[in-house]
Amino acid sequence: MRIVIAEDDPLLREGVALLLRPESLDVAATAGTAEEALAAIDAHRPDVAIFDVRMPPTHTDEGIRAAVEARRRRPDLAVLVLSAYVEQSFATELLTGGVAGLGYLLKERVGRVEEFLTALHRVADGGTAIDPEVVAQLFTRSRQDTRLDRLTPRERDVLALMAEGLGNGAIAERLVVTDGAVHKHIRSIFAKLDLAPTDQVDRRVAAVLHYLEASPRRL
Repeated sequence: MRIVIAEDDPLLREGVALLLRPESLDVAATAGTAEEALAAIDAHRPDVAIFDVRMPPTHTDEGIRAAVEARRRRPDLAVLVLSAYVEQSFATELLTGGVAGLGYLLKERVGRVEEFLTALHRVADGGTAIDPEVVAQLFTRSRQDTRLDRLTPRERDVLALMAEGLGNGAIAERLVVTDGAVHKHIRSIFAKLDLAPTDQVDRRVAAVLHYLEASPRRL
């Protein structure tokens, strides 16, 4: 797996690189600015790009905008975004382009090496990895949407785990229920969110995006 790391903090940037290299992962390049990151991605054609949300010069949204641009240039590029805080508007902006091969983690998760590596591999394999803390905080801010109020507590649990990127089997294991029970809950979620079957829309993706977008924007 070839990786480019975009992080303006040199200690964290090199720390992540040192964490990945012993795992037989190829850190092709590191970058301290969004522009350097995009140039490195063009030059090295990595499998995964790890982006900090806030980068120079303004330290606002340069990193997330570079991640969106990198995905525009290379739709097959997996992107894992790291943020010091839950910034819902940035998460939604990135995810609305499609959730395959995307991750959004809090930086503190990097210190939990096994969890971080699991998320990295999941994203590289085309999955989605949303930090549980991000999901939890978004849920507390999602009360404006009346359709979400239709969900039972168990259905909310299932949707939250869907938003983390877990499949049905992993959700069943986490909640200690059967796969059949999870399937039933998901069908109910689709119905309560008014997500009818269609060839153009993946209802699972639509449910997760609806859940994220229902939260008030936080800049």
